[in-house]
Amino acid sequence: MNIAPTLVRPATLADLEALPPTWRGEILDDTLYAFPRPRAPHASVEGLITTDLTNPFQRGRGGPGGWWILPEPSIRLPGAAEISPDLAGFRRERLPTLPREGSITLVPDWVCEILSPSTASYDQIVKRRFYVRIGVPHIWYVDPRDRTLLVSQHVDGRWMELGLHGANETVRAAPFDAIELNLGAWWEGFEPETTAGP
Repeated sequence: MNIAPTLVRPATLADLEALPPTWRGEILDDTLYAFPRPRAPHASVEGLITTDLTNPFQRGRGGPGGWWILPEPSIRLPGAAEISPDLAGFRRERLPTLPREGSITLVPDWVCEILSPSTASYDQIVKRRFYVRIGVPHIWYVDPRDRTLLVSQHVDGRWMELGLHGANETVRAAPFDAIELNLGAWWEGFEPETTAGP
């Protein structure tokens, strides 16, 4: 994927609003990045992770509570007119209530990006650097094709890898390590990947 700037001039929110309905976009450092909306496996994994984390961490059912777990929230920060992680978590001690209107203007305590062929380079290069720069403490990368979860923590201005977990593992992943997650359930119902011959 080409992660060069989409526009020569600084991007604006009007550029986001002008995207076709089947596309999504973000603005980082005055640059517009736009991609086709994700396919079914991406949406399925996003929903399952949301469910796994919402009950124990947002509702406090079987877990410690104390979080907002939000799929694709609108976040506006200095250096990013608009970003929308696939999932973001905010500790309620920092964000007691959600804004009724407008975007969240607080750095998330956790983000999760679900990789797809059209966004993997952007997520793992451009956004990864941006997230460490603004001080996001924790990041997950979920790859539905490889069926993996990569867990990293921000330490002294760098990402420190805490673990790469495979398809059918049961794991405890920071910052949600108070519970176990069954990764195998995230991939159920996917069509098998087809591979080309030698």
